[in-house]
Amino acid sequence: MHGGTAFANEPIRIGAVFSVTGPAAFLGEPERNTAKMMEEEINKAGGLLGRKVEVVVYDDESDATKAVTAVDRLIKKDKVVAIIGPSTSGNTLAIIPKVEEAKIPLISCAAAKKINLPVKRYVFKTAQSDAIFVKKIYQHAKKNGWTKVALLSASDAYGSAGREDLKELAGQFGITVVGDEVFGPKDTDMTAQLTKIKGTAAQAIVCWGTNPGPAVIARNRAQLGIKTPLYMSQGVASKKFIELAGKENSEGIFLPAGRLLVEDQVDPKHPQKKVLAGYIKDYEGKFKGGVSAFGGHAFDAMKLIELAIRNGKSAEPEAIRDHIEKIRGLWGAGGEFNLSPADHSGLTEDSMVMVKIVKGDWDLIK
Repeated sequence: MHGGTAFANEPIRIGAVFSVTGPAAFLGEPERNTAKMMEEEINKAGGLLGRKVEVVVYDDESDATKAVTAVDRLIKKDKVVAIIGPSTSGNTLAIIPKVEEAKIPLISCAAAKKINLPVKRYVFKTAQSDAIFVKKIYQHAKKNGWTKVALLSASDAYGSAGREDLKELAGQFGITVVGDEVFGPKDTDMTAQLTKIKGTAAQAIVCWGTNPGPAVIARNRAQLGIKTPLYMSQGVASKKFIELAGKENSEGIFLPAGRLLVEDQVDPKHPQKKVLAGYIKDYEGKFKGGVSAFGGHAFDAMKLIELAIRNGKSAEPEAIRDHIEKIRGLWGAGGEFNLSPADHSGLTEDSMVMVKIVKGDWDLIK
């Protein structure tokens, strides 16, 4: 007996690979928590197709080789019907050949557009594509009259994907890139790069990376007394960033994010409000910590699989794949998902808002 429901048959096993430890733990930990919380909620409500759901989670320790090993185990040993994760773009790109070969649907929680462009039959993702965030940043910069930007990007898969989009889309918004610096994901000092940028005509700086690098940049920028407006990517959309950078060093930083971060400031009539409020209440009640955009990606991945199984009345991988692709009008933590054979992420710019860090918290820019 589980949660007052008797289950016959084998459980439906859903695999998950997250960076629960290692440098990307701030992504993977809330993702794991969310996936396990949803497993519990689905089972309490009677499971799926009269079967219990079991989420088998492996920690890839923020390492691509370990992600590949974990996926191998999920497919061959655990016989999962679908996989969610990994947490990072690099680890996702490393496992794609495995899931495509095994014909197991994958819903990644990472953002790089290469994950599903070109479209791959079995690969989906719940994180908005980098290009959507870049457009949001450039629209905001242009509105403020900032047409010269300097870029600071991490040398990993996520950073270089963002850098590509930032350079490629600048012209569309009448923006000129006047500085282009790169940092190593483990670098502990960015004074050299910031000093170079200080010497350019940049009216705004765009930093693309995941913690800890961007937090170092926020601290170094304050130390150097640079007042040029600073944008971060969604790669830092959790309170962990503010904690690492320090409240005073992160003051005034802009970033594009999903509405989850500013749920308390979202119009009560907005169709996403109820979903966000429900997820926050459940997560904070269970884990006593605040939600992040990253846990939201896992929430959406689980929702898509759950809905695909219910709609297709089947837990066979091929049926799950087909029915994920048919999902339209599903409001999740990341926005409204409208998937199709040509679009395996299903989110548009409307899923994003611009936020500003004010007194150690997120402030929605209306």
